[in-house]
Amino acid sequence: MVRDLVFVAHSAQASGAEKVMLGLVDLALSRGHRVRVACPEGPLRELLPASAGHVRIPELGLAGQRGGRRLLAAATMARHWLRAAVVLRALSRSDRAEIIVNSTMALPAVALALPRRRSAVWLVHDVLASRRQVTVARVGRAAVHRAVAVSERAAAPVRQLGFEVQVAVQGVVWPVEPVPMVERTPLVVGILGVITEWKGQHVLLAAAAGLPEISVEIAGTAHPGDEPYLAALRERSQRADLAGRVSFLGRVDAWAALREWDILVSASVLPEAGPLVVLEAMSLGVPVVATDHGGNVTEDVALCVPADDPIALHAALQRLVDDPQLRVQLSEAGRARVAACHDRSETEPRMLDMMLGSEYER
Repeated sequence: MVRDLVFVAHSAQASGAEKVMLGLVDLALSRGHRVRVACPEGPLRELLPASAGHVRIPELGLAGQRGGRRLLAAATMARHWLRAAVVLRALSRSDRAEIIVNSTMALPAVALALPRRRSAVWLVHDVLASRRQVTVARVGRAAVHRAVAVSERAAAPVRQLGFEVQVAVQGVVWPVEPVPMVERTPLVVGILGVITEWKGQHVLLAAAAGLPEISVEIAGTAHPGDEPYLAALRERSQRADLAGRVSFLGRVDAWAALREWDILVSASVLPEAGPLVVLEAMSLGVPVVATDHGGNVTEDVALCVPADDPIALHAALQRLVDDPQLRVQLSEAGRARVAACHDRSETEPRMLDMMLGSEYER
């Protein structure tokens, strides 16, 4: 049966959650479904396949604003939820579109568009770790009849709020050729993601300051409102203990960047459900150091450290610098995990089937 699907994303950015959504969009189109994506203008819009329609909505989340600016931004966000709700309500009424919510911060707009109907599906990429996230999820409860989480870590707090939740893990392209292990000084340590404080780029710089055996590459762009954070990172990188060892790459092709790195760091300060870039790195055999938030990051495939702890991160990086065999062990363990559990040709159909409540269409 042909379905009319509308994916809703709260941001114009194209990070891990949006990459997962784009894969699902491609798969739904290949099955013959009609697909549109409701999102703001920006990088994500540019990545949509030509056969997917675009529905323009405003930005629906907060960025890095503080103090009075954050209050003003919150008021603006509420107005944007209302504007997006008008668009989504028209779609659901006139076209009988099925709404798939790809972002926690889009839930209020969907709840306003579908009051008391509980017809939307929520793809849960976030661990609800803040009061704001929990409040937003509670608001969205009236519109959501099914939630699909990308990890058990993400599913648990959503179940506690009374949602019906299933788990469908993320996947990456498999098989892929591994990155060859090379001995060089300095080792290249990379971090990839939206540049915002909770992603922890500052933690990596603090950890790297006392490690002249490594250089650091920071890939990604700042969210609107997070430009001061990026400026602070640049200023920190120019101090004597890091000078000449830090590069800012901007927007990059993830696979190309990962193939140039000896170590990937995922330094998020707040809990993550399972960073997609970690799976991408593991598939290539790039050793991973990550904050211990669970999801797809476990001690058998990565060096796990406490969140927001530059001393622990420094120690983990020093271990990898000093022990090439440990890097080989993590490389092999990561590739084995991806092969066993995260092959996208298997995980992606399973995820879409759960979202649509359908059998896999062969």
